[in-house]
Amino acid sequence: MVPFRPDQGRPVTWRDGFGTRFTVFVDTEEEFDWRAPFRHDGWGVSAVAALPAAHRRFAGYGVHSCYLVDYPVATDPAAVDALRGVVDHGHATIGAQLHPWVNPPFDEALTAHSSFAGNLPPALEAAKLDRLTEALTRITGTRPTVYRAGRYGLGPATLGLLAARGYALDSSMRARYDYRAQGGPDYRAIGNDAFHTGPAGRIVELPLTTVFTGRLRRGRQPLYEGAGRVPRGRGVLARLGLLHRVALTPEDMPLADALEAVRVAVGEGVRVLNFAYHSPSLVPGHTPYVRDAADLAAFWRWWDAVLDLLAKLHVQSASSDDILAAAT
Repeated sequence: MVPFRPDQGRPVTWRDGFGTRFTVFVDTEEEFDWRAPFRHDGWGVSAVAALPAAHRRFAGYGVHSCYLVDYPVATDPAAVDALRGVVDHGHATIGAQLHPWVNPPFDEALTAHSSFAGNLPPALEAAKLDRLTEALTRITGTRPTVYRAGRYGLGPATLGLLAARGYALDSSMRARYDYRAQGGPDYRAIGNDAFHTGPAGRIVELPLTTVFTGRLRRGRQPLYEGAGRVPRGRGVLARLGLLHRVALTPEDMPLADALEAVRVAVGEGVRVLNFAYHSPSLVPGHTPYVRDAADLAAFWRWWDAVLDLLAKLHVQSASSDDILAAAT
């Protein structure tokens, strides 16, 4: 797959007064065995029941969360009730997340390659997107405008399909990450700044924020790539405090590293810090990141400390509507 590049679009210019903001996107998805082969069935959605309480906790900080909902969640009555409760509380947006292996129609062979929706034939990707969009529209009465491809799997046809269906904001690009080894896209050239992309620039791309920290952070991607060619090279650089790639998520990102990444991002002038987590992490045992009660407590300590730091730095929450209104 051809690498994605920010120069394929136009940089976003933020309206006066927008300041430095942060977003929280929640991959609101089914529970499944992350180690097992992909399958159409065998999943659950019980963890969605934890979403209303978690949402109230975030909203208590003034955080507006965007829930990127996939097909199993969007079509389960109990999960839909929980989502409607979240929306009714306020500080919430419902967007779309496409997991092709659990999103009909099922006309593809189940492989790692086909788990990236952008690798599917455009007609099949469109059909899956239509089924998902229709299910989400039934929940809120309005069509979603925010999208994330499951596994960050954008493809050559995806942005055009999104624009044709009224989507306006995409957050599928994970800055500085490369999924080619799994058959997915290459985002190594993508930085943290939002940009207009897709047909006629109608889609605002808001990459998931990834920050290089450490004394050699100015070496950024080239140094990180070079260290990857040396056995355990990246780990050595991180342990020595020289270079560490930090994504803004509580999942597998230690708190001290995340706090430093926030400071670096703000210091470097990143205008929107884009955070994310998976909804099944709200209940122990459903993701590799939250295996037990101790992990869940650490998950919440991470958020408490990060949100406190953002407040001290005067970085305010932004909804997806805020992003779209301010992006010019």
